[in-house]
Amino acid sequence: MKDVKIVLLGYMGSGKTTIGKIVANHLNIKFLDLDDYIEQQENMPVGLIFENRGELYFRKKEREYLSQIFLTETNFVLSLGGGTPCFGDNMELVNEKTVNSFYLNIGINELSERLKLEKNHRPMIAHLKDDEMQEFIGKHLFERSFFYNKAHQKVKGNKNTPTEIAEMIINSLV
Repeated sequence: MKDVKIVLLGYMGSGKTTIGKIVANHLNIKFLDLDDYIEQQENMPVGLIFENRGELYFRKKEREYLSQIFLTETNFVLSLGGGTPCFGDNMELVNEKTVNSFYLNIGINELSERLKLEKNHRPMIAHLKDDEMQEFIGKHLFERSFFYNKAHQKVKGNKNTPTEIAEMIINSLV
């Protein structure tokens, strides 16, 4: 395989990292997580970047590092942060640099169930009560779906295992 660039996007809890690692392992290519990449470059956790430098600084750096990955890396699966597609021209950049952008489209009920278990590790939802999760996620998804749907391909993943979703992605590579 020559110069394969696969980008996974979707809401938090949609399985971007888990599925991305399976796809990368299957294709024997590198897996990159944009948030991890930013943390390494900035030598600071994303939460602290937001806290100390603000969201605007983070979003500028996010765009810079996204561009850098496309310039310097070949043969990779890249997992974007849930908000990455919604800022600036990030989706335009992604779709210009690869024909393999995938929106992992998971339903609100499924996301709510998954995220209830991970709430403590997710600053954006840590303050929510379990019965507030669905409404929060629903509103957020509604706001973000315009950007997510710019992906070249949509993968509906409800009730599928990460391996099954990874197979769907691998089988639909361009």
